[in-house]
Amino acid sequence: MLHNAYLYIFTMAAVTFLIRVLPLTLIRKPIRSRLVRSFLYYVPYVTLAVMTFPAILSATQSWISGLVALAVGLALAWLGAGLFPVALSCCGAVLLVELFLR
Repeated sequence: MLHNAYLYIFTMAAVTFLIRVLPLTLIRKPIRSRLVRSFLYYVPYVTLAVMTFPAILSATQSWISGLVALAVGLALAWLGAGLFPVALSCCGAVLLVELFLR
């Protein structure tokens, strides 16, 4: 059993190492393709959204309150509100919806 754990750790380390080292060794010239540059620019944002979105819906007692908070947060962010007012408004929206659903 412990032998398998070492194998898993080694495999994860090798994959992580290759993912980080291969682009440095294979791509030496600046990337000129607008498509590839655009893709690489948005990768961190998409990764953050993919990790955050399920947590928004499942962090509350009801997925409805999570959805309402998401809508409130998107609307306020679209209107230019800062992070703190958006976070407070989302928390308030969850509180109101959870109280209403009881």
